Amino acid sequence: MSGTTTAAAALRRRAAGAGANRWAVLVVLCASLLLVAVDATVLHVAVPAVTEDLRPGAMELLWIVDAYPLVCASLLILFGTLGDRVGRRRVLLLGYTLFGVASAVAALADNAQVLIAARALLGVGGAMIMPATLSILRQVFPDRRERALAIGVWSAVAAVGAAAGPLLGGFLLEHFWWGSVFLVNIPLMLVSLPVGRILLPESKGDSDGPWDVTGALMAAAGLFALVLGVKRLGGGEAAGSPWTVLPLLVGAGLLAAFTRRQRRRTHPLIDLRMFARPAFSTSVGCIVLAMLALVGLELIAAQYLQLVLGLSPLETGLRLLPLTVAAMAAGLAGARMLRRFGPRRMVSAGFCLTAAAVVLLTGMGGRDDWPLLLAGFVLLGFGLETTLFGAYESMLSEAPPEQAGGAAAMGETSYQLGAGIGIALLGSVMNAAYAPGLTGVAGVPVSASSAASHSLGEAYEVADRLGGPAGAALRHAARHSFVHGLHVTLLVSAGLLLAGAAIALRLPRTMQCETPAAEVPAQREAVEPRAAGVKV
Repeated sequence: MSGTTTAAAALRRRAAGAGANRWAVLVVLCASLLLVAVDATVLHVAVPAVTEDLRPGAMELLWIVDAYPLVCASLLILFGTLGDRVGRRRVLLLGYTLFGVASAVAALADNAQVLIAARALLGVGGAMIMPATLSILRQVFPDRRERALAIGVWSAVAAVGAAAGPLLGGFLLEHFWWGSVFLVNIPLMLVSLPVGRILLPESKGDSDGPWDVTGALMAAAGLFALVLGVKRLGGGEAAGSPWTVLPLLVGAGLLAAFTRRQRRRTHPLIDLRMFARPAFSTSVGCIVLAMLALVGLELIAAQYLQLVLGLSPLETGLRLLPLTVAAMAAGLAGARMLRRFGPRRMVSAGFCLTAAAVVLLTGMGGRDDWPLLLAGFVLLGFGLETTLFGAYESMLSEAPPEQAGGAAAMGETSYQLGAGIGIALLGSVMNAAYAPGLTGVAGVPVSASSAASHSLGEAYEVADRLGGPAGAALRHAARHSFVHGLHVTLLVSAGLLLAGAAIALRLPRTMQCETPAAEVPAQREAVEPRAAGVKV
């Protein structure tokens, strides 16, 4: 018995130390993630310049912005599971290539249709890159303590990328044309391809049985339709509109059929039995709830800073910067907190801290209270990143190594769905609380009040057209209603976050750092392919 234990321990040490360059591998993976995270937000500041140059129609402009996240979210499961089958490094390097080619096409696009196609191709490349980074990280760091530290660095880089996108885009637009926001990707891809080919190890999952092509396409189509419907809701489309209801129904139907298909197959694309594990299913649910709160709040906070307080886009970005810095700090400290407190207390405390930050931010009013905003954003960033870190780490550690790509894809898909649902849900709450305050404003026609009830920006436009006392009264009422709606939305968000804290109580109490013996051969074969035939 002791001999078996000693041999297993030796294999664990060998797997954990496999590849002296595993920290260099982490650098390459983080560079990949940084590129994808930046590209997700860098276009936002370039939209006015794109509109002026290419003159897209309203629908074309919508697809220019949404093609990337829609395609990326819908293909995560397809490419995550494909990486498990044909090799994660192979899929990642192909993603690099597509990302570079699509960036060049987007930078040189001379009409809206070409730019939409290029953005869709960028989404394909992003869907190849994102789950591959996490699944390779899972294989290169089989020791959970080291993996927790690596995930902390990975998540901190993701926070940096999301914040750096608008700042980088703004800098480039001041000195170059709008295509430069895409062109900057190409040098990074030219470096990442050869470096990744040299440093990244190849790893695969269980290759028994055929890859379920039909199931992969069903999942992609279902997710595309579902995310499209959610985005239309978040964009203010009526909930009863056929162009909203139809995608939601089609998406839900396809995903239900996909689930039944996976349960019946001997070799499923995704082993749905992972969701029977409380740690895995709870972690996925926590990711959805955390993103639901984060994205909706960030969107509303940006509107508050610009439209209520009158800050410029650059000043708004600087006000939100503490949120990113706090998220980076939480990511870097996450491994130590996880070892000390365990997943259950860490994730639950992260939700509670975020809820406290949200309640604190209900003190925001019509005047600029920067100490309050600073404290609230710092607590918000630290709490949410603590939650996301603990959930991602628990999800990856609970998934079998051969299912690493599928698990990473599920985590990223949950992230995208949570973001989309957050914009739709909290946006709807905001509108429901905001609109009633604009009825019956003295001197304002009913038609003007109706137009102003759509958003604060539209209310300001209507007020400017009215002018005089009526315009001033409408502007005042709109600002007051927006702040009221913001408070209601923050309280709803706090309730959702507290629900997340309760759900997180299903996570394990302690961080189990021992690697199960059954995983060791798979890890050794995946991380040390040349030594797979050596007898120990």
